[in-house]
Amino acid sequence: MAIALIRRSPTGRCELARRSLWLQEAISAESEGVARREVLRGCQRADVCIVGGGYTGLWTALFLLEQEPGLDIAIVEADVCGGGASGRNAGFALSWWPKLSTLVGHCGEEDGRWVAEQSAQAVRYLETFCGQNGIDCQYRQGGWLWTASSAAQVGAWDSVLEAARSRDLELFEPVGIEESRRRGGSPRLLGGILDRSAARVHPGLLARGLRRLACDRGIRVYEESPVTGVDGSRPLTVRAVAGTVTADVVVSALNAWTFSLPQFRCLRRAVIPIASDMVASAPNPDLLERIGLTGGEVVSDSRMMVHYYRTTDDGRITFGKGGGAIAVAGYFGEGFHYDRRRAELTAHELRSLNPALAGLEVTHAWSGPVDRSINGLPFFGRADGQESMVYGVGFSGSGVAQCITGAKILAGLALRQDNRWTQSALARGPARLFPPEPVRFLGGCLVRRAIRRKERYEDAGQTAPAALARLARLAPESYYKAQSPDDGS
Repeated sequence: MAIALIRRSPTGRCELARRSLWLQEAISAESEGVARREVLRGCQRADVCIVGGGYTGLWTALFLLEQEPGLDIAIVEADVCGGGASGRNAGFALSWWPKLSTLVGHCGEEDGRWVAEQSAQAVRYLETFCGQNGIDCQYRQGGWLWTASSAAQVGAWDSVLEAARSRDLELFEPVGIEESRRRGGSPRLLGGILDRSAARVHPGLLARGLRRLACDRGIRVYEESPVTGVDGSRPLTVRAVAGTVTADVVVSALNAWTFSLPQFRCLRRAVIPIASDMVASAPNPDLLERIGLTGGEVVSDSRMMVHYYRTTDDGRITFGKGGGAIAVAGYFGEGFHYDRRRAELTAHELRSLNPALAGLEVTHAWSGPVDRSINGLPFFGRADGQESMVYGVGFSGSGVAQCITGAKILAGLALRQDNRWTQSALARGPARLFPPEPVRFLGGCLVRRAIRRKERYEDAGQTAPAALARLARLAPESYYKAQSPDDGS
């Protein structure tokens, strides 16, 4: 298992964290100069201060600088860049085409389709941008296989296919049982659909590469600097443990940690932080060859608490399992960063993909919170009473490529632009809210338990009792596979 580390959350409290395989590899590959970290000390000044050094914050900084080259931008990160979801997700770079119906329902037909098209462009832009800027994130366009691992899951993608076909969009290829088993390396698979536009990346190399590029372009990046609060109106003062940044505009790019800032605690009913767990095997390229996992596809099934996996360039399998612990009122503790029982269960699920994996050595395990919105889409806006403080949250596990989309909205809001991004329904705050506490937490735990029991019946080829199935159906949209295809980002 990975080495346990202690880090501070944005509230300044120490909590147990486990570095993902991705982040360990990325940091160990950095030269001494690139790896050097600057802590925020003393009183600093900037035009824009971004709180959070993951994909959202880094992309936003780069887009801001692209639009206004003279901007003085500072990023303040509690851990290291990539220490949150950006460095421990599965590395699935997917579009929002599977969420087309949700986008249309939220944004309207024209804008919903436009946002989906932009999300597909973001996947392609990721490859182009990294190639042009020397970021070797191991981008590989092998496609996304959305499949079923039990009979009850078969056809989970039908509504997505219909939404595309009704608009004359040929986005997905039906995949039969044998082809799904060949591509997915598992005799458990029962068909599905393939999105050839999808890609995979090395999450840690992407996050650290964006950090290097930001530093090279003059953006100040402060790491290991937990933010304890934001004061004032205009200018605002971002307070960290050992220093401050005074800025005209503050961008919150904290994702699941958004509610550590008092200005955004009013949004706690809009998002539920839910733990997602991942494990990685030891390198074994010969074994991958034997079971057929050689095409570079990223794979996920259609259970509510999704299973997702892919291979790596050095012959590992990484496997994730969504739907772990649920946070109370937006707060989460050490169990979100690593739980031995959940890690062992995730390793067991990896080995159960194929009998040939029964003795597979698992070398790394990690976990972390995913910021789930009720409809599986992120939302953006301004803090109440703080026109110069903007936020983005709720990526729901689909942020690897779509933090690019979100960063365009945040950059537009920060610069007070009036364009299609800032006029989008995504930039109007949360669409819907979860029930208040304690109903949300207690109800979430009850529904989650029902989902687990129901899926155990289905995995055994049995039909769950009707009452259990009805209770499981109370899960919000964002639990469903179509709403969270790459979990953990």
